[in-house]
Amino acid sequence: MIFLELVLQNFGPYSGRQVINLDPRTEENPRPILLLGGMNGGGKTTLMDAIRLALYGQRAQCSTRGNLSYSDFLNQCVNSKANPAEKTRIELLFEHIEDDKPVKYRIVRTWEKNPKDSKDFLGILGDDDTWPVESLVNTWDDYIENLLPLGISNLFLFDGEQVRNLAEQESPPQIVIEAIRGLLGLELPDKLALDLEVLVNRKRKEMADTKDLANLEEIETKLLQQQEDYQITEQELASLKNQIEELETIQREALDKFVSEGGKIAAERSQLEEKQKEKTTALETIRQSLCELAADILPLALIPNLLIQVQAQGATEFRHQQVQLARDVLLERDQRLLEWLSQLAIASTQIDKIQSFLTEDIDNLYATSLQAEAPWLLADEENLSQLDNVRYHLQNARNTAKQQLGNLKNLEE
Repeated sequence: MIFLELVLQNFGPYSGRQVINLDPRTEENPRPILLLGGMNGGGKTTLMDAIRLALYGQRAQCSTRGNLSYSDFLNQCVNSKANPAEKTRIELLFEHIEDDKPVKYRIVRTWEKNPKDSKDFLGILGDDDTWPVESLVNTWDDYIENLLPLGISNLFLFDGEQVRNLAEQESPPQIVIEAIRGLLGLELPDKLALDLEVLVNRKRKEMADTKDLANLEEIETKLLQQQEDYQITEQELASLKNQIEELETIQREALDKFVSEGGKIAAERSQLEEKQKEKTTALETIRQSLCELAADILPLALIPNLLIQVQAQGATEFRHQQVQLARDVLLERDQRLLEWLSQLAIASTQIDKIQSFLTEDIDNLYATSLQAEAPWLLADEENLSQLDNVRYHLQNARNTAKQQLGNLKNLEE
């Protein structure tokens, strides 16, 4: 049996009419291997399901059927974008040997979404393209069972991912075990054992005496009563489940109303009060730190212009002090120089000129640094150096205060 062609129309993810050639044999390559690949969810397994569905119809063991009824499964297989007026269609063309001759048959299954009879329509095309071949349509299940039994179809109708899974398992899955049992006919003893058990029970009932029959009828009556009680209990259980669902709905609605009307906040009152207490404590801590900053250097941030003026005045006065010290040192040096010159054989007029030059030079040097106003800061070098430290610490205090004020605002909100 060789599959030649598969045609899908609005089946699964395949929209419109799609024709797939399954027989790319040529004279140069009479025995090719056909590989179908694609990403996950691309529709590879759907092709296998289409072949199963075409061959076996309602008995097909498709991957996505699960516990669905045949009609629900057919509705599930219809392409979501298909025109409701168009039918879903599967065609499978295959070739096999009959009476020592190759023959071809095309299996065609069509159905509509939500069909009234919950079935598909089966048709068979033969070599002469007759439609339908009634002899095969009416006996198709028996025909395909003789040609390709359903019990062993799982031995070859599976995709590559299943092959990999089979290779990785230590023991074969149940589907393979059942296929092998079907191939060897091993399921027949199980069926015969069940039939034999039914037959033995019948014979025992026929051979039983009057007392045994009475006991059997009593047991059957109790069994029937228990089955009726079981049905009643199941109905009561279903009723109780419905009541539970209704009560749960009422509870959810009441909880939503409770929350929407502030009940949740009221229930969390103690927790909220504890959080409020923690934030109040944090607020007091920040306020205390701000008080400590205000008791230290921070108030000087209110007079930045005065601080700049003081620093400039201090620098000016310090330079004046340095010049004054330098002037005194130069005067002493000039006096020693004049005394030394007087001991040399130099004319007194020359010494007077040198003395006049030194006096004028010192006066010019001192005049350039003479303050326009009298000094009022009167700070020494150590105090002037502390002014720079004050500006540095004041900037840090301002940054800290700004950060603490931001934290204070956030906590208050």
